[in-house]
Amino acid sequence: MSSYLEIISQIEDLKRKAEGVRQQEMAGAIAEIKQLMAQFGISAADLGLTGRIGAGKSKVRSSVAAKYRDPASGNTWTGRGRRPRWVLELEGQGKTLDDCRIA
Repeated sequence: MSSYLEIISQIEDLKRKAEGVRQQEMAGAIAEIKQLMAQFGISAADLGLTGRIGAGKSKVRSSVAAKYRDPASGNTWTGRGRRPRWVLELEGQGKTLDDCRIA
């Protein structure tokens, strides 16, 4: 029976061999793809490849106007997400969000 360390060593050897085989197969696949692209006159743009990661997935984010302003510091809050410390402090003093709403 093999020891734990021997098995771990065998696993690492197999991982290295698998990566070598993967690299060889990938090189063959790339060569075949290049040959087919040349044969049919296909460009990277034809395949939708722009060279930019995440191209076409841009998200347009609009900013949200602030709804509340801290009367002491002037800090603002949109009303979304966690309540800022200054809001919690005002509420602790018995005030409400309406007291600091921006008109």
